[in-house]
Amino acid sequence: MKEITQLAAELGRRLQVLNAHVAAAESCTGGGISEAITRIPGSSAWFEAGYVTYSNRQKTEQLNVPPELFETVGAVSREVVEAMVRGAQEKSQAHFAVAVSGVAGPDGGSPNKPVGTVWLAWGVGEQVFSEVQHFAGNRDEVRRQTVKAALEGLLRHAAGEISNQG
Repeated sequence: MKEITQLAAELGRRLQVLNAHVAAAESCTGGGISEAITRIPGSSAWFEAGYVTYSNRQKTEQLNVPPELFETVGAVSREVVEAMVRGAQEKSQAHFAVAVSGVAGPDGGSPNKPVGTVWLAWGVGEQVFSEVQHFAGNRDEVRRQTVKAALEGLLRHAAGEISNQG
């Protein structure tokens, strides 16, 4: 918990340097990323919105994820998290966003997407970056590792933007 709080605080410092905002689109973390960010005093200066879209219907309704993606690639996929992150940016007008969708367990896994499989995407302006992770542990551990990875990715991308500014 302390490490996640430190990551969120550092994210806030970097976003304030950039005068930028962030949004989060969450499925398997159930709002954990947004909670970690809003744990930081003054986060209203840089946190724009959090979307907890646990169901596919809400991913479509709140974030404009095309419903056909769920049938073709499934909710835990690169295509869905990239659509989620774009939707979060469009809806919130935040320069930065993160989206996560995964199988936290203990059930719900499959041979192709075992428990611990999590897709993450980061939106930075017009760019989108995504990756898949395979986390070990129980449901709480998978969710905590996902929050940590989401914040670390936001920090990397914010640091890149700071470097680009000179």
